[in-house]
Amino acid sequence: MPERWYPLRVFVCTTCWLAQTEDFTQFDELFACDYAYFSSYSASWLDHAEKYVIEMIEQFNLHADSFVVEVACNDGYLLQKIKSRGIPCLGIEPTQSTALVAQSKGINVKQEFFGAALAERLLLEGNRADLMVANNVLAHVPNIGDFVRGFAVLLAAKGVATFEFPHLLSLIDACQFDTIYHEHFSYLSFTAVAEIFKSNGLKVFRVEQLSTHGGSLRVFAERSDSAVREEDSSVVEMLNLECNSGIKSIGFYSKLQQRADDIKDKLLQFLIGAKAAGHMVVGYGAAAKGNTLLNYAGVKADLLRAVVDRSPAKQGKFLPGSRIPIFDEDYLANARPRYVFILPWNLRTELTNQLSYIRSWGGQFVSVIPELSII
Repeated sequence: MPERWYPLRVFVCTTCWLAQTEDFTQFDELFACDYAYFSSYSASWLDHAEKYVIEMIEQFNLHADSFVVEVACNDGYLLQKIKSRGIPCLGIEPTQSTALVAQSKGINVKQEFFGAALAERLLLEGNRADLMVANNVLAHVPNIGDFVRGFAVLLAAKGVATFEFPHLLSLIDACQFDTIYHEHFSYLSFTAVAEIFKSNGLKVFRVEQLSTHGGSLRVFAERSDSAVREEDSSVVEMLNLECNSGIKSIGFYSKLQQRADDIKDKLLQFLIGAKAAGHMVVGYGAAAKGNTLLNYAGVKADLLRAVVDRSPAKQGKFLPGSRIPIFDEDYLANARPRYVFILPWNLRTELTNQLSYIRSWGGQFVSVIPELSII
């Protein structure tokens, strides 16, 4: 099958300040049965999930009579921790590859895309959620209003929904332009999210800043029609932070392009210089963000010999566009590259520790966002 190429453009609404990609692909094409991202391959993400589960159980008194629903449960990375504590749960996951892994862990999974219609069906089946979890999925849905409305339908009267997503403020401030790709339909500020929730039956009562994915938010919400919790001061504080940062002005967004061009130029200078000096560069992590960066910079296998990834679902394939081959981790020990270029920079600390053995042959790590650094 020939490769298909699509434009990648982001627009921002000057009324609600929601940033979205221009539509070129269908969500069922992007999240197909052979979807290759499995959450459990990141040790730091598993640790994040464990801490989240402990906090939610303590804060909201979850027990054997509670019911937890995770939307986009992936391979069961989080619900396995809910299930092991004797709390009934349901996963919703449209991608067959990951849903099957979650089911193999004994987790009940509904293999569908979530929205108001599915929430209504689940409600008719007698389900009411005391906690709904949506980690790194809010940006992935094309109809964000219908998606959020589904939470208002399925939540119990005193139930809580939490949403985690990369913060648009961090994207702009740290020039994380490689997180812009077609799987991400939206790029979310708290300002935009609060309005979307208000329009679709949810009341935000707290927001927390997280370090995950280069800077994320965790938003806590409940049903507007049965709200029982006081609004935390963090809500106004975050709205003020974004406003003072200029998130409601076009100038805030326009500075991203030139900074992205500077990063691209420095990356190419480094790769060309390494090749001229006879040094091999190998990438690590066949992440979606890496594809944006490499294709934008026009990098091919002559400059980046290969990419290594722990996930068997990606090994033996090629990065789209650049056609750089993907190998398992044994490749590093055999090829002994001078530089390992970390593509998922949000996991840089985890990966430099995991791959510290490359230093035994003088290997060094490279990262380019927010700026080129050799570690």
